[in-house]
Amino acid sequence: MGTQREGHGRTPLMHEPQKSDRPIVPTRAPNKPGPPGTEEPEGRGLAKRNPLEADTYRILGRGSVRSGLERIRQAAQRDKKGQFTSLYHQIYAIDMLWEAYSSLKRDAAPGLDGETWQHYGEDLEANLQDLSRRLRQGAYRAKPVKRAFIPKADGRQRPLGVPVLEDKIVQRATVIVLNAIYESGFFFGFSYGFRAGRSQHDALAALDHGLMTKKVNWVLDADIRGFFEAIEHETLVRLVEHRIGDQRVVRLIQKWLNAGVLADGAWTRQAEGTPQGSSISPLLANIYLHYVFDRWVQQWRKRARGDVVVVRWADDFIVGFQFQAEAEQFLAELTERLREFGLELHPDKTRLLEFGRYAASARQQRGQGKPETFNFLGFTHICGQTRKGKFTVQRQTQKQRLRAKLKEVKAELQRRRQASVAAVGSWLATVVRGHCQYYGVPGNSRALALFRYRIERLWHRALSRRSQKARLTWGRMKRLTKRWLPPTCITHPYFSVRFAVMTQGRSPVR
Repeated sequence: MGTQREGHGRTPLMHEPQKSDRPIVPTRAPNKPGPPGTEEPEGRGLAKRNPLEADTYRILGRGSVRSGLERIRQAAQRDKKGQFTSLYHQIYAIDMLWEAYSSLKRDAAPGLDGETWQHYGEDLEANLQDLSRRLRQGAYRAKPVKRAFIPKADGRQRPLGVPVLEDKIVQRATVIVLNAIYESGFFFGFSYGFRAGRSQHDALAALDHGLMTKKVNWVLDADIRGFFEAIEHETLVRLVEHRIGDQRVVRLIQKWLNAGVLADGAWTRQAEGTPQGSSISPLLANIYLHYVFDRWVQQWRKRARGDVVVVRWADDFIVGFQFQAEAEQFLAELTERLREFGLELHPDKTRLLEFGRYAASARQQRGQGKPETFNFLGFTHICGQTRKGKFTVQRQTQKQRLRAKLKEVKAELQRRRQASVAAVGSWLATVVRGHCQYYGVPGNSRALALFRYRIERLWHRALSRRSQKARLTWGRMKRLTKRWLPPTCITHPYFSVRFAVMTQGRSPVR
């Protein structure tokens, strides 16, 4: 299960021998042949007075999943460059498929076959047994994804691919196994997007630490144009094979890449791109950018004269520089680097701007006004000052995101115009709370209050149009607002505090 040397067998999980005569429920057969007693099947004894119930198998299955993944992690940590040649059996194991099924969203949109999470679970054991058998015998076939579109903040449409449920299950199982390898010290610390235990606010905290503690005077705000649609399949497979030597896993990934897209009744096969919306797509994107961008940046910053700060979230990244000349050189070399892999920077979303501790004074001396701002992860970053006159980075809700959310709420209010006041008020309360849960960072109180005020205005307009005889007074509207809309509040600590908790002495932006 580990590196190439370990591909012929698996090390059993060491545990204390069971002294009780209670039954042990095995989750799989022993790994190595031999006389009885040489290796016990993986499992654990039942607690006293607990009968052998049907759900015992699932509990023990989770334990075997954790122990198998732990062996993979240990092998990945021991050998940072070796290939893993025996992984496929972990994916088609029943306990792994059950774990993957349980982690899926219950209310996610169904794929082309119309299969839902609830219906599949009505006969879950038989369905997973059949899926495992097809995977084991090589009879599993990936189905095309269903094309769907969701609106973006800039008014455009983001294409999504909705796989069928069984493809979601197998993809999720594959991601769980591969994450045990790639999350064991393989990915760099400045990569945050779509990684377990890392959120947008962790990336913002790392960026805040870099801007506040390093000598940053210039910032490159960059975005890769149509990244998920531009990934080259052949290059991606070659990069996966650097670490994954089990060709059965590689062929599984190729099946999903070659499954194609069904839109308006027409099937198209794509030689480039991974469909957004699938479980495997974020991991494949991180693998691709790890070799194309992260490793290259790590080497580039070692030969830089000044400080270089990097924070990446998927295909959106911020790079801070001490010297303007190095920033311009980096941008030129990065453009050539991405072109080698079929990628390019978005011309409208890529800017090199003067930003940092001395940006305001330097621009004032040249008569250029205030420093420019940049957007990252829904926040506008501004060069500001504390009450004592010290430099700080202020963050406000990005106006484009705010307008897009209000437009979405307005449309939803029109669809709910026949619903009761209590039902609409309860829904709007979740909208306000969710907004504060993400945008409730220190220094953003004014933007939060503005969002709540705009929600109140939209609700007042919607309620006023429900009757042609009497208009809703603002006195009653204020009472409804007080009753249903929660007050805005700051939900996140200062980024310096968050960063200290994240790192505990070890910086993730190394």
